[in-house]
Amino acid sequence: MKIYGIKSCDSCRQARRFLAENGIDHQWHDLREDGIDVATVQSWLRVVGAETLVNRHSTTWRSLDELERVEAMSAIGAAAFLAEHPTLIKRPVIVIQGDILVGFGAPVQDKVLGARP
Repeated sequence: MKIYGIKSCDSCRQARRFLAENGIDHQWHDLREDGIDVATVQSWLRVVGAETLVNRHSTTWRSLDELERVEAMSAIGAAAFLAEHPTLIKRPVIVIQGDILVGFGAPVQDKVLGARP
């Protein structure tokens, strides 16, 4: 299991705490510190789509002009734009056995617990 997020993100901290409390082994990837490649973001977009992956509540989103927002949501430019601005990615992104989960609500928590070895 691999968790992608930002260490200052409340949802990411909640997810990491949940995993530790439940003894679930995981690998952490900090989007801000480690970055993210375009190919990975493209694979996420193919599975979950821009509507799910783009964090439209973020400060970064609110600071974009309309043209940049269109680029962030377009099928052509979204992957490169999100890789360049990883704070626009809704967090955490959890990769479990090929499944891509976004956020950390109850349905995601249930899937994480169900994937435990």
